[in-house]
Amino acid sequence: MDLQPIGVHHPRVKQVLDLQRNAVPNGQQLFVAEGLWAHNAVLTANAPIHCFLYCPEAGYSDEARTRASQLVARATQAYRVSEKTFARMSERDRPDGLISVTQLPFWTPDTVLVADDGLILVADGLEIPGNLGTLIRTLDACRADCLVLTNRRTRLTHPKVFRGSHGATLNVPAVEFDEPQAAIGWLRSLGCVVYLADTDDAVSYRSADYRGRTAIVVGSERFGISPQWYQHGFSRVCVPMLGRGDSLNVAVSASVLLYEARARKDSW
Repeated sequence: MDLQPIGVHHPRVKQVLDLQRNAVPNGQQLFVAEGLWAHNAVLTANAPIHCFLYCPEAGYSDEARTRASQLVARATQAYRVSEKTFARMSERDRPDGLISVTQLPFWTPDTVLVADDGLILVADGLEIPGNLGTLIRTLDACRADCLVLTNRRTRLTHPKVFRGSHGATLNVPAVEFDEPQAAIGWLRSLGCVVYLADTDDAVSYRSADYRGRTAIVVGSERFGISPQWYQHGFSRVCVPMLGRGDSLNVAVSASVLLYEARARKDSW
């Protein structure tokens, strides 16, 4: 491939570095994909590739060379970079010389389709990108309809969210509301039964009723669910704690609740 070589001071390299650092405004929902599995996910999802940066010297497989040709054909722009420049951009071990700037799909409350027995997860104030990525991966695995974000503390485009989701951010619909009240209004317009994941005054997750459209709300790692959610009389649901600890990691708790809801909906 006859690609124009560029160095570390090129605007496209600087763009990758800014996105990796999660340091600039990102209204276009751009993110950085690295390595084979990430680019396989991007190609499968038919996501737009704004820029592809290739370092053949850092490739380790025939598959990487094949994928590079496909990415050059798909990308709006494609360049060649040196091993030194590539190492400056990369945050992964052995990413096969492949780095792209690509884009998440845009979803709005009007474009998300929720089934009559749909399953929604609300992530209120989550702060740790890896937890958010794990939640999205679980939503994909249990065939949930969408993710709702309120009181957002981390971006969907954060590199650790994409890695934690193993690419599921490309296919799990996600909508964001500036205020919990707007999200509550949307859930009520859908006729959702809303459960708050909380240990106080809660029923066991095994005894909750998951018929119809169901939304499960989980809160931040430090502070839990924000007070606005408690002003509407929503029921609370918990995973019993049988040891010395008083709570589970938010991603683990959400996974238990989502799979129980899916099992009950599908009569497993």
